[in-house]
Amino acid sequence: MKNYLEFEKEIKALEQKVDSLKSPFGSEGISEVDTQKIKSTQNEINEKLKETYANLNSWQRTQVARHEDRPKANFYIKKIFSQFTLLSGDRYFGDDKSVIAGFGLIDDKSVLVIGQEKGEDLNSRIERNFGMMRPEGYRKCIRLMKLADRFKIPVISFIDTPGAYPGLGAEQRGQASAIANSIECCMSLTVPNISIIIGEGGSGGAIALASSNKVIMLENSIYSVISPEGCASILWRDPSKSLQAAEAMKLTAKDLLKLRIIDEIISEPLGGAHRDPESIAADIKHSIIKNLKKFENYSKEEIYDHRKAKFLHLGRDQGFSKSSNLKGSGLSYKDTNIQKLVFHIKKNKLIYAGIGLLALTSLIVLIF
Repeated sequence: MKNYLEFEKEIKALEQKVDSLKSPFGSEGISEVDTQKIKSTQNEINEKLKETYANLNSWQRTQVARHEDRPKANFYIKKIFSQFTLLSGDRYFGDDKSVIAGFGLIDDKSVLVIGQEKGEDLNSRIERNFGMMRPEGYRKCIRLMKLADRFKIPVISFIDTPGAYPGLGAEQRGQASAIANSIECCMSLTVPNISIIIGEGGSGGAIALASSNKVIMLENSIYSVISPEGCASILWRDPSKSLQAAEAMKLTAKDLLKLRIIDEIISEPLGGAHRDPESIAADIKHSIIKNLKKFENYSKEEIYDHRKAKFLHLGRDQGFSKSSNLKGSGLSYKDTNIQKLVFHIKKNKLIYAGIGLLALTSLIVLIF
């Protein structure tokens, strides 16, 4: 049974009409199927989907990102990777079912695959804790990322979580430090790591695994520091203002690409990824292979510096690059010419003020 969102009411009615037209059993018994009418109605559905999804606002895209039928990490892992071997446990407390992790092959190359999994039905969602990872989940990922780094195996992460689990037990077991250590581990890797946001990329629960060389988003996924409902509750004390919050937060793929928070957008099939899962899985696989090839000739130091420069670049005009000093291996900030001029004037403002006053005095003497 298909699930429809609130803004898909017209599409739902049309698809129900197509289903009834396809049935050979009419009100008067067996009747002839009107193929021409089915075709015209299907064209109408495609036009309506195109029109609707071309004009989605940020809140509607949030709803699509959370769609019940949207393909989850487990689906992509099965479709994209071969010989996947599941690994479990953090060697401290237990195994977190909200994250799937293990080694597999893509294009005959070994990769570590990490996927935040929400579950497909009620029972699996409860078992997976709705994709909200606990400290042992992050520690499992850290253990495997360090193992992958040791054997020079790239890391692929599928991000889909409303956020890290905020329960009492998780906090007692060190949720904050587990997230911080996971971010540190991602940033310190000397192998390429690629993150694909396939649904929700919520808060620290997402950034803990998305501190990568390449951050890729599906067209209708979201990536934010807090949910729109949470933001609305804090700013306006009114969760119903989720639309205003979603628009202000710039959480859609297009907004984040403009801000250079992410590196690439993968277009979704007409009507969202849930309408053609096979197609979107093939596109994700192509993107992963393409991005891994970019790092084939990079040294360990270059991979590390690429990731470091990428994150230091966020929110700046030029970002950071290798120091021109051959002896130094650190990163230096590159100012624009305008920034250099403004800094120079500020630094020598007293000298320029004196010159200006002298010029003004000379001008007055010449006039009088």
